[in-house]
Amino acid sequence: MPRLRRKKFRKAKAPLELNLALDDKNNKKNSYKYISNKRRTRENLHPLLDVGDNVVTKDEEKAEVLNAFFASVFSSGVSSLSTQTPEQAVRGREQNEAPAIQREVVRDLLQHLDINKSMGPDGIHLRVLRELVEVLTEPLSIIYRQSWQTGEVPADWRLENETPIHKKGWKDDSGNSRPVSLTSVPGKVMEQIILSAIMQNMKDAQVIRPSQHGYMRGRSCLTNLISFYGKVTRLVDEGKAVDVVYLDFSKAFHTVSHSILLEKLAAHGSDGRTLHWVRGRAQRVVVNGVKSRWQSVTSGVP
Repeated sequence: MPRLRRKKFRKAKAPLELNLALDDKNNKKNSYKYISNKRRTRENLHPLLDVGDNVVTKDEEKAEVLNAFFASVFSSGVSSLSTQTPEQAVRGREQNEAPAIQREVVRDLLQHLDINKSMGPDGIHLRVLRELVEVLTEPLSIIYRQSWQTGEVPADWRLENETPIHKKGWKDDSGNSRPVSLTSVPGKVMEQIILSAIMQNMKDAQVIRPSQHGYMRGRSCLTNLISFYGKVTRLVDEGKAVDVVYLDFSKAFHTVSHSILLEKLAAHGSDGRTLHWVRGRAQRVVVNGVKSRWQSVTSGVP
């Protein structure tokens, strides 16, 4: 009887695992969840050393230690905008038109939300937004227009939950962990609309050079390498020597100064309402559901 039961169990499990493997490209979360459940041991966040080299084992202590470290790498770069309001920063400068918040655009963005992604600090799940797209499109469109017209950003949209992920090296060193940011999904939808408008303005003004491949839609490390090798091979074919210098920016994602970024945006035509959207961000670290205190974010991207 036990042998027959095991045989039937294996027979039933085979098509499930096959479907998970075939659907891995579209739904990685289910595959990872299944594999994780099959592991005999589960890894928890390792005890950490604080700044005084004391071992901390409680989740709330770990969250505070990690949040302090993540905040320590923020850039301290400042600009004239540090003491100016967004309206003062753009006064006397030519400003681009505000993007039109169209209902169809909001609806399309909601329909294409990946329901396997995690929700932000506001607790609004992506499945709810996508399943209720016909109900939520109109009120969200109104909120987005009002937010843009007034320059006011809902407080929840400025907040980030940081999940620590171990990279390499000693696990008790908080410097060997990187934060993965989870922000409000309705806020991210609005940010996509604003980003599209900013990028279009930058392209129209030819601010972004053709050599820029990072953070550009349709471009990647691969397109960068193709362009690079094309120039190198051309020089070699001409009989010229080629010297290459590689630079790696430490903590590049986390050291982009918000105040300097705002200065650049204002200089290239962004209006005061756009500048409001980048200001006033805060983060906290979450360890096993235990949250640290909020920490102001002065640089970096979520």
